[in-house]
Amino acid sequence: MKIVDFAVKRPVTMVISVAVLLILGLFTLSKLPLDLYPDMTYPMAVVFTDYPGAGPEEVESQLSKPLEDTVATLPNVKEVRSQSLPGQSLILISFNWGTDMDGASTEIRERIGLIEKWLPAEAEKPMVAKMDPNIMPVLQVGMTGQKANLSQAQLQALAEDVIKPRLARIPEVASVEVTGGLEREIKVEIDPVRLESYGLSLSQVTQVLQMENFSMSSGKVKEGGRQYYVRNLQQFETVDDIKQVAILTPQGNTIYMKDIAYIEDGYKEQKQKTRVDGGSAVGIHFFKQSDANTVTTCTKVKEELEKLEEELKIDLDIKVILDQSQYINMSLDTTKKMIIEGAILAMLVLLLFLRSMRSTLIIFTAIPLSIIATFILLYFNNSTLNLITLGGLALGVGRIVDDSIVVFENIYRHRLLGLTPREAAVKGASEVGSAVLAATLTIIAVFLPIVFTEGMASILFKPLAITVSFAIFCSLIVALTIIPLLSSRMLTDKAMEPKESKSRLGQAGEKFGRWMDDMGDRYSKMLEWSLNHRSTVIITVAVLFAASVAAIPLVGAEFLPKMDSGEISITIETDKGNTLEMTDEITREVEKRVGEIPEVQTRFTSVGAGGNMMLQSDQPEKSTLYVKLLPRDKRDRTVDEVAEEIRQNLANIPGAKIKVNPLDVTSMMSAGGGPVNVQIRGDDLEVLQELSTKVAEVVRQVPGTREVSSSLTDGSPEIQLKIDRQRAAMYGLTPMQVAQEIKTAMAGTVATRYRVGGEEVDVRVQYTSQGHDDMEYLQHLNIMSPAGFPVKLSQIATFELEQGPVQIARQDQVRQAEVNAHILNRDLKAVMNDIETEVDKLELPAGYTVEYGGEDKEMRDAFADLAVALILAIILVYAVMAVQYESFFSPFVIMFSVPVALIGVVGGLLITGRTLSVPAFIGLIMLVGIVVSNAIVLVDYLQRLRARGMERDAAILEAGRVRLRPILMTAFSTILAMVPLSLGIGEGGEAQAPLATVVIGGLLVSTLITLLLVPVVYSIFDDWGQKFKQRRAQKPEEDVDLTV
Repeated sequence: MKIVDFAVKRPVTMVISVAVLLILGLFTLSKLPLDLYPDMTYPMAVVFTDYPGAGPEEVESQLSKPLEDTVATLPNVKEVRSQSLPGQSLILISFNWGTDMDGASTEIRERIGLIEKWLPAEAEKPMVAKMDPNIMPVLQVGMTGQKANLSQAQLQALAEDVIKPRLARIPEVASVEVTGGLEREIKVEIDPVRLESYGLSLSQVTQVLQMENFSMSSGKVKEGGRQYYVRNLQQFETVDDIKQVAILTPQGNTIYMKDIAYIEDGYKEQKQKTRVDGGSAVGIHFFKQSDANTVTTCTKVKEELEKLEEELKIDLDIKVILDQSQYINMSLDTTKKMIIEGAILAMLVLLLFLRSMRSTLIIFTAIPLSIIATFILLYFNNSTLNLITLGGLALGVGRIVDDSIVVFENIYRHRLLGLTPREAAVKGASEVGSAVLAATLTIIAVFLPIVFTEGMASILFKPLAITVSFAIFCSLIVALTIIPLLSSRMLTDKAMEPKESKSRLGQAGEKFGRWMDDMGDRYSKMLEWSLNHRSTVIITVAVLFAASVAAIPLVGAEFLPKMDSGEISITIETDKGNTLEMTDEITREVEKRVGEIPEVQTRFTSVGAGGNMMLQSDQPEKSTLYVKLLPRDKRDRTVDEVAEEIRQNLANIPGAKIKVNPLDVTSMMSAGGGPVNVQIRGDDLEVLQELSTKVAEVVRQVPGTREVSSSLTDGSPEIQLKIDRQRAAMYGLTPMQVAQEIKTAMAGTVATRYRVGGEEVDVRVQYTSQGHDDMEYLQHLNIMSPAGFPVKLSQIATFELEQGPVQIARQDQVRQAEVNAHILNRDLKAVMNDIETEVDKLELPAGYTVEYGGEDKEMRDAFADLAVALILAIILVYAVMAVQYESFFSPFVIMFSVPVALIGVVGGLLITGRTLSVPAFIGLIMLVGIVVSNAIVLVDYLQRLRARGMERDAAILEAGRVRLRPILMTAFSTILAMVPLSLGIGEGGEAQAPLATVVIGGLLVSTLITLLLVPVVYSIFDDWGQKFKQRRAQKPEEDVDLTV
């Protein structure tokens, strides 16, 4: 081959090329950003809308439905889901993969803008955001004021006014959110008796405050040749200014605000409480820009916090609660360690087979050179160093040396036959050049279908396919250039002289060499026996294959392997209607019990917060507790085991429903729902609730399910107010006026904003806090009529005590209830099979259906795509070999090494207790390209021997004897290099372990069986071909050349 000849004849050029490669590779490595996973852009958009004070049904009818109808007709919309919560609406719009989400988000905003004027006036402006992982904070810290002797109010002011603006200026930071503190507010508490005595209403007082506090531009004047702008400043400067606001009564008298109200510079009602390890704190949450690097963002934020603490000379007592960069760094360090360990193991295999450090080092150069070259290609491909790309390198370490082994082994054989170093290098490398090229192309070919798949599997494993393909392509170049060059210089006559080693390692190597020579002889005898008993070999392999197919149901399946991130989420839901104080009391007991677990490192508590970081809502009966465990190397138990103990410890707390779930990174990638997500669809909420209760009970009875919940549980008790329009009209009142007056009286309303020291503070108008929050007060509440006389609310309205729903979910404009559950100690497929069997037994009313979502749907969709990719990979591998050899026969024989790999795959998964998951499926596809490489090396040499005139069976035996060593070397170097990855030890190790397990099991079994099966199949098809030729030869008029 010309490339081989060029490399051997131009050593200086090659040395310079390698030097440039090393310099450029190390430079690009330093520039590659770090992240946990590849950049993930979901084809999903979210519309958030706040509707303060509205119940779920009101939110559904007035917000969710109109917004759904508007966005459902957008192009490329795949699915529209909504959640109507107390005071909030959430619309999730899923688009087809490949949709331009920037353009889609713009279209959503435009469509909503067209109907915005018909939405409720009290609702906030809908916010549209693209769904991506950056919507979750990358860093969360808790700040306590105990050491600095700061109050909650001072902590809040420090966080809002100093820390938040300072850190928001970091380019990588998108936003900073502060939770849990006390927020300043000017309270104007109206005395209802005095207000009524003057014939005034709350709305009138609110209007007066708004009209007395403003800043307005009033044009411009000219004076003395100069122009002056006129600005009317009528803003409140002190609380006394508010007290002195004059109000004109209907009788024409003037009173002052202080005559009817108590004005106080205080704090807003605390709706959430935040604690760190039991102490009061303020939570600060940092979100990164979509194109920012997680590790860089977290590092800069922590550095800036340290600088700020030094500048303020205050011990802020900041404790890091959640730091994504920490887990990323630990996971990447684990994977880097696996790459190094894999390379060392591969080197030991080479040393064991070659029994020469010089020869081993020649081949081993392929690993660092190929990896460094891959870094360059990753840099120009705009990739990141993440768990997937580094995992690809870890997987490729063993395969990287395969081409070099085959090339060097053939060069070494020619040196033993007497050729000079240069002649042996050129002839040996050129002779197997086509074989290593075919083997490399087959592996690259299997990844092509993965590149063109869609969905989460493509997002996660397309970078792996690209990385492995880059690495293997680079290894091919190294094998055809650097290996021949080094061999021509280092395989001197002196180096080829046999040396007797006196060291134990050397003697062990020589002993292994003699054993390999004996193995070669034994293999030749086994191969000869196989050729004489072909039917026995075929039947044995067929039985093993059939047994492995029958055992597939025992393997189980899941979407992605669970990863131990050392984080646990605890949600606490107390009785409906509970106050924040009652919920806080129960939450403190939970904190106490969790703190007694030895593996617990940090606890971060939010009392009165429901939902998640995407959709936080104030719910006084709910709390969330984030638990961070000690690092994995400092604890013996897994996160699942610790979570189970916490679950047991909290089971007997009365008055609370408590869910304990490990925070699994992979579960967060599911488009919606948990591992188990059963969707019941229909129109009537009562029927849906009844059905969801039945389904939840079914799911609860299935072994392995935990934390079973229904989205349609009883909501908080509601007093539903129905205003009599005719009676209200008799007093000159409209329902909207009445509703606004009630809202101001019960919850208060922000009349205006008070500016002081560059800070804007809400001025809230409401009735005095004493005795205005019970049923009797509500019934006797006076509404001031336009005529100036009071009207009791009970005169124009009726009151009904009802139990409202917590939330109303809809999908594709149809109501639905969801039953969710987590799984423990069983695989997803087995659990879902049991659930579907039992749910199918339920009788559903007409118009109601059951579907399955969550991780189960993601798994099924991914497996369907990957199954197609597997079929295409097999076709492409055959096509590449057919083109390479210009033959249909040889590739067909080689392909028999593929199905037998399934025996090792199933066996490997059963032995290790792992399930078929997306990574395992990727390993299965990858295996198609790997297992054929050994068969290619064998059949390629066999064909060369036959082309030289050797008889078939003799050629088979000779090819087996000569190619046994390189086949075993390549197989075992690949297998041992993947062993560290297959163990799944350390942070993030679980992600690639199933993939490595599949490749190891499949390659091991396929290699051992292929050494006998492929020659037997070759001989059978060759006999059939010869018989077919003889029959055709008997018909001269149909003479056709059938040379294979």
